[in-house]
Amino acid sequence: MLDLLRNKIDITQVPFSDRGSRLLIFKEQDQSRLYIKLAERLIGLDPALEAHVQRPPFIRDLCLLGPNGEALDFELETSPALLELTTAMGKFELAFRDESALAFGLPEGSTSGIRFTVQAEPYRAKGPGGKSHPVRIVSCSTNGTLVKNETIPIHGGELIEILVRSQSDCAIQLRLTGAGNGLAPPLREIKLAPFPEIRAAAIQRWVSWFDRIPPVAEQFQQTYAYAWWVLANNLVSPLGHIHFEAAMPTKAKYVGLWLWDSALHAVALRHIDPILARNQILVFLAHQLPDGMLPDVVYDEGVVTEIDHPVHARVTKPPILAWAALKIHETAPDLAFLREIYEPLARWNAWWFDQSEGGNAGLAQYNHPYSSGLDDNPLWDEGMPIVSPDLNTYLCLQMKALGQIAAALGLRTEADQWRERSVALVQRMVANLWDAKAGYFRALRLGSPIQTLTPFNLYPLWTDDLPPEIRDLLVGHLKNREEFWGTIMLPTVARNDPKFSPGIMWRGPVWANINFFFIEALQTTGFHREAEELQAATLEMLMQPGGIYEYYHAETGRPPADAAPMFGWSAAVFIDLAIRASSLKNIDN
Repeated sequence: MLDLLRNKIDITQVPFSDRGSRLLIFKEQDQSRLYIKLAERLIGLDPALEAHVQRPPFIRDLCLLGPNGEALDFELETSPALLELTTAMGKFELAFRDESALAFGLPEGSTSGIRFTVQAEPYRAKGPGGKSHPVRIVSCSTNGTLVKNETIPIHGGELIEILVRSQSDCAIQLRLTGAGNGLAPPLREIKLAPFPEIRAAAIQRWVSWFDRIPPVAEQFQQTYAYAWWVLANNLVSPLGHIHFEAAMPTKAKYVGLWLWDSALHAVALRHIDPILARNQILVFLAHQLPDGMLPDVVYDEGVVTEIDHPVHARVTKPPILAWAALKIHETAPDLAFLREIYEPLARWNAWWFDQSEGGNAGLAQYNHPYSSGLDDNPLWDEGMPIVSPDLNTYLCLQMKALGQIAAALGLRTEADQWRERSVALVQRMVANLWDAKAGYFRALRLGSPIQTLTPFNLYPLWTDDLPPEIRDLLVGHLKNREEFWGTIMLPTVARNDPKFSPGIMWRGPVWANINFFFIEALQTTGFHREAEELQAATLEMLMQPGGIYEYYHAETGRPPADAAPMFGWSAAVFIDLAIRASSLKNIDN
């Protein structure tokens, strides 16, 4: 699998990182320079929720040096475990020694080194009396003969130059840590091993990861390998509020763990490591609020439970953890895990109804658009709160899953009650949200129907508890090529809707997770041919050259400029669908 990824990782777009690490190495576009960012929020520097997005790299202008301190151009070759940088004087290599340290292997028998700028000023916090102190520091070490070690103060930071006379197996190590007041691991130095040992250990970490993945058909293998790399590369180790190893949506853009992303990551991770899959759920349950709510985001220094834009309200994400937990259990049964999560998930389910206003006929509502996960979808354009069919569908599925968990735990009465509550919620959706004339379910704002047509208006299909005539009308809309079906599908707003924007976030582009939910809905309701067609289109979209992205243009099928690369749930969807498709192929053969 490692061979399939040679030179497939473009570090001008996605970071060279390692499982567990918060260090992100990028290459400057069209320059022989590297820079290092941190997958950390560092709210002590700026508590604003998105301040970390604008913070400059911690290390920039990192270049390789020849014997006289001259910067060297290099040709780059990438793999998950190693960067190889070939210069006129020989090959440099870069590998992770551990999650906080990088080692540069040096050309044998040369005087060579590195030069870089540490951006000290943006990484200093104010202390008592207005004094500032660093929150991140970099230390350097080598097992070669030091020729030059110079630090020059510059505006906002320091310029560091290191030259080493290397014999065989020499390296320069950079370790990035906290300064005694942050959440990063404390500074520790141990004897620097010969670089071949560091390289071999880095390669073995990735070999061990890929050795566990299930086989798939040849046509999927290239993207499949990349998808597994994405999931591993996005993992961060426990630190602060992150109590378990867990995957960020993408270290390249979204710093923290998002709730429903984590559920989808768990669905893929169950294929190789059920414990790691379970931890994607436990990391959120560890921060359940007293009233049962779960946070929207968990990050090193805290959690996000409310946001003040575009409205001020508490924020979570769609309730799909029980759905994901059941999939893990079906793959790797563990009654102790089900027993641990059952009561917290039941409390979370109750919270959704408790926080909804009266007058909704027993239906749950969104109070903030971000709680839907569909941040800028036109369904929310008229304001909040919204009673939406997608939320109530998730709750139906969650109650079904809780019923199955209760049954597995021997709680027969509770299992029957969950099933009854799920069916009753479907009936309330039919009674209050179904528009017989339009042939789909409406979202309501203060009791008035919202006219925008999206796939989320068709979501109750997924419950598999609808009358046949309603089920068939929903599938009819889904298969309508003027609305959702086609070569590129499913757009997140109907193509013939006035608010359809094919390249703007949730206002039209295709999202792999939504396709995944509809594939399951079609399979569950007996529309197997349609499910296979949507599955094939989704796999084809994700197999395009250039990586795996957050979302895709609904007309071109290409990722728009604002779509985040190296996106976790798109990778997770590809993994699960490729395994399914390969199993079907084997059965057919």
